[in-house]
Amino acid sequence: MPIGDRLREERDRLGLSQPNFAALAGTTKQTLFSWETGKTAPDGFQLAAFAAAGVDVLYVITGERGGSHLAHDAAEQVLLESYRRCKPEARQNLIQTAALLSAGLPPATAPGSSMVMSNLGDGNVQVGSGAQVSVKRSK
Repeated sequence: MPIGDRLREERDRLGLSQPNFAALAGTTKQTLFSWETGKTAPDGFQLAAFAAAGVDVLYVITGERGGSHLAHDAAEQVLLESYRRCKPEARQNLIQTAALLSAGLPPATAPGSSMVMSNLGDGNVQVGSGAQVSVKRSK
């Protein structure tokens, strides 16, 4: 898959329009279109700006998802990968939920939502009324 296609995938993953995505790199919609169609490619400064905004630049360049070296264990890797797949609004919810759980407080639920999540300790989280997810920690 060409770089332009992967760049478009990252834009879609982040839920951004072409003008908003182009603005992250300090460029125009026309330039982004040129990148996405494979006529030209972003330079290092533009890729660095994308990386700072949450774009998986390693994936854009190589086709391989990056970041596994940043996680301390398997559980943290799952959290990072989940975060990276989220749209911006969902990322904020994930951050708030993680902060509440780490403080030992119950997570807030979205208005109209019946989802319940409980921190059972020792890497266990219960989601809903009965589903329990265990995350093994590496030592």
